Amino acid sequence: MSERPAARAARTRTAAASTADAMATPLAAPPSAGEQPIADPAGLERALAGMLAFLRRRITGDYEVDELGFDADLTEHVVAPLLRPVYRNYFRVETRGLENVPDTGGALVVANHSGTLPIDALMTAMALLDHHPAHRYLRMLAADLVFSLPFLAPMARKTGNTLACQADAERLLGKGELVGVWPEGFKGVGKPFSERYKLQRFGRGGFVSAALRTGVPIIPCTIVGAEEIYPMLGNAKTVARLLGLPYFPLTPTFPWLGPLGMVPLPSKWLIEFGEPVDTSSLTPAAAEDPMLVFELTDRIRESIQHTLYGLLMQRRSVFF
Repeated sequence: MSERPAARAARTRTAAASTADAMATPLAAPPSAGEQPIADPAGLERALAGMLAFLRRRITGDYEVDELGFDADLTEHVVAPLLRPVYRNYFRVETRGLENVPDTGGALVVANHSGTLPIDALMTAMALLDHHPAHRYLRMLAADLVFSLPFLAPMARKTGNTLACQADAERLLGKGELVGVWPEGFKGVGKPFSERYKLQRFGRGGFVSAALRTGVPIIPCTIVGAEEIYPMLGNAKTVARLLGLPYFPLTPTFPWLGPLGMVPLPSKWLIEFGEPVDTSSLTPAAAEDPMLVFELTDRIRESIQHTLYGLLMQRRSVFF
């Protein structure tokens, strides 16, 4: 039996209304340049154009390297694109408190350290480069071991790392750079999994002295998620001593699975930049007061530890 004209007309009006509603619904905003999907054709085209422009600058010598070896062009157009999928898709890093990091001028970012390998430092640098309004470079203070390794040493210099010494820290801060330091050192990054999220000693407060001498703010930074990427269940001290390493980690996957065991677990990360500690009201002579330096060091450590507990309570699970 043929459909009645009135019913057919009503159904036609309903379909037209549904189509109009769908067309009126606003589409999701396209991702920004730093958040383009890997398979997005426009993103791939921009990446290719950027790589060709980078190669042209390398051939013509149209790029700059500062006195400490930092190559901003290489960092932004080669290293950052390699780390960005790890930051965005693998660890799914969520960043908070970027408004506490100044747009210009020197500042010292002080963070907790963990994860067996210092991937937390790389992810912190990516957070500031990609998501801070001023897209700031983080000049990281690295351990001497980094600069003794054949391939890693020149790459560390080119990406903005320098020796974790007071002279280099003060030089960078005095030039208005954003400097990152992880005061726990190897004791933090190489601690066993049973001591996760328990801060180790913050050294002698050298980073506080550098901030006091240059009058820059100290920004506590708290990182949750790095502790779980390589759960360190043991330390082969004899092997570490033979290789000249501070520790040789034994994890659930390494060295049992060989190179595959070096793939980090995909934990969910949170990075929070806390309220800055102002040092501008103090004179450079305050850096010579050991009690003041100790008090500031302890205050920053307690601030990070307190924030760690808070973020752990907010995190739904290790991997989600």
